[in-house]
Amino acid sequence: MKNNYYVYILANNKNGTLYIGVTNNLGRRVFEHKNGLVDGFTKKYFVHNLVYYEEFVDINYAISREKQLKWWKRKWKIDLIEKENPEWQDLYESEII
Repeated sequence: MKNNYYVYILANNKNGTLYIGVTNNLGRRVFEHKNGLVDGFTKKYFVHNLVYYEEFVDINYAISREKQLKWWKRKWKIDLIEKENPEWQDLYESEII
């Protein structure tokens, strides 16, 4: 059985602080961020809204994409989010659970 892997972007509000991560269980991981179960950046800066994600079948592609996005300019990241999610809605409630 193949797993799916996800690269995701969290934000604290529209055009706010961004966090990029990779996981094999998007629902569980975002739940952990939202409930403060993950110590570090997202907990400290209240970055809990899932505003963008991509799905992969190969972990290597997912990790490569995560690294690519982390090196992007902020404007490019915002443009990517707004192309798919112009209102910056939290996708966790509507698409994940």
